[in-house]
Amino acid sequence: MSEKILERVVETPAIALDKTITATKQVTQNIPINKSIKEAREYWHTLGPGLTTGASDDDPSGIATYSQAGAQYGFQLLWLAGFTFPLMSVVQEMCARIGLVTGRGLAANIRLHFPKWVLYLAAFLLFFANSLNIGADLGAMAKATQLLYPQLNFGLLVVGFTVLSLGLQIFTSYEKYAKYLKWLALVLLAYIFSALSVNLDFNQLLKNAVVPSLIFSKEQIFIVTAILGTTISPYLFFWQTSQEVEEQILEGKTTVKLRQEETTNKEVKDMRIDVWSGMFLSNLVMFFIIAACAATLYASGVTNITTAADAAEALKPIAGDQAYLLFALGIIGTGLLAIPVLAGSASYAISESFGWKNGLYRDLKSAYSFYGVIMLSTIIGLAINFVGIDAIKALIYTAVANGLVAPVILVLILLLSNNKKIMGNRSNHPLTTALGWLITVVMVVAGVATIISLFSR
Repeated sequence: MSEKILERVVETPAIALDKTITATKQVTQNIPINKSIKEAREYWHTLGPGLTTGASDDDPSGIATYSQAGAQYGFQLLWLAGFTFPLMSVVQEMCARIGLVTGRGLAANIRLHFPKWVLYLAAFLLFFANSLNIGADLGAMAKATQLLYPQLNFGLLVVGFTVLSLGLQIFTSYEKYAKYLKWLALVLLAYIFSALSVNLDFNQLLKNAVVPSLIFSKEQIFIVTAILGTTISPYLFFWQTSQEVEEQILEGKTTVKLRQEETTNKEVKDMRIDVWSGMFLSNLVMFFIIAACAATLYASGVTNITTAADAAEALKPIAGDQAYLLFALGIIGTGLLAIPVLAGSASYAISESFGWKNGLYRDLKSAYSFYGVIMLSTIIGLAINFVGIDAIKALIYTAVANGLVAPVILVLILLLSNNKKIMGNRSNHPLTTALGWLITVVMVVAGVATIISLFSR
């Protein structure tokens, strides 16, 4: 009996020590996992306006443009994704910084520091371009839904998507609305998965991703300008700046003075992470859409894509149900994300131009004019689908028009963000300025080349 008791006394510390060592190992092993989860959550929390702005750039009209580039020219124009990424990021970072430092939207800043006619012209061009874009996006979403459910009526789908979009913008609080847009941005991953589900030649991908190639034909100049116009679009400039202000108001900085005085270095740093992450996602998706259509449609001789729904439908017999389904679902999701951004950016520009009360944080009663512009722009987009206007042709010319309007807005952005009286010690770094002027020149050259090609025999 005494021996058994002695064994237990001797074994108990050993067992306890063994359990302690085992538990310590488990805790130690979990530390990297817990740390990674914590870092991922912090990163996700940092993302906001930059992510949704970048994601909204890949709307159904953009998808149609990228699909056409891949179907018509194969992998040749893949390098544009890498080329536009830093330029697009720099522009959006300047816009976001203007919003953070001044506490005002882009149109409000232009109104204060430049002739009003410049702003009015840009704002109304933006309004009409965005309305056409909304119309094409609504139509593409309805067509994509019909691909999945052919029995549904096109007209009812367009009206349904219009009502849904307006309802979310007008009757949802900005805090909830911003979270909805943020999560919806993840729908873009469908295009990456869609591309990876087909047989890609990665050697060819890498070669065309880093080696620029152009044939300088009328058609290719046109598609390149359309890509630039749909990737570096004026509506993104206005949306990004105003969303930074909306985020500040959400944090309790309800006056311009508070927003100007309480902007911290950490906020600027987080904003840059947000913007560059959003633009990276946007250009990565552009890359994979071109790649997917090049590897399937171009390789099979399908070289004419007029809508994003056409691209999805053409993919089905070539790439299979998985790529087709992901592509179609992506059209619907990106449309739900992009339409509010298109309508909202037009309203910010018009409302700030005329000094109206504006902001998604306001309710309908306190900002009738702001929400009225949103409704008008969206309803014009709805009507385009019923009055016989070829929305796709209109979109192509809209993309080109954006390519022509963008340089004017870019010059104003550069002048604002370079002005130390406005920006203080947060004015542009010389490299930022250089890249800003580079993209402005590129947009001017592409626009002029397109005009010449259109009128040449």
